Amino acid sequence: MKLQLLRTFALSLLIGMMSLGLAACEDEGPAEQAGENVDEAMEETGENVDEAMDEAGESVEEMGENVEEEADESNY
Repeated sequence: MKLQLLRTFALSLLIGMMSLGLAACEDEGPAEQAGENVDEAMEETGENVDEAMDEAGESVEEMGENVEEEADESNY
């Protein structure tokens, strides 16, 4: 009977300590906040690079069309 009571107490203590540990993890420290800020900045930078590449691709495509039109006109 004592062994059963001791196991129950130990299990309850373990569950309680784990619950406190998880509750403590919910609070973000300054390092975690800084990490999130870096992640957001990198994501925004990636989006800006994608937009710039799309615009550059459109410009190159437009220049190619202009060159093609000029070449066609000069052949006549």
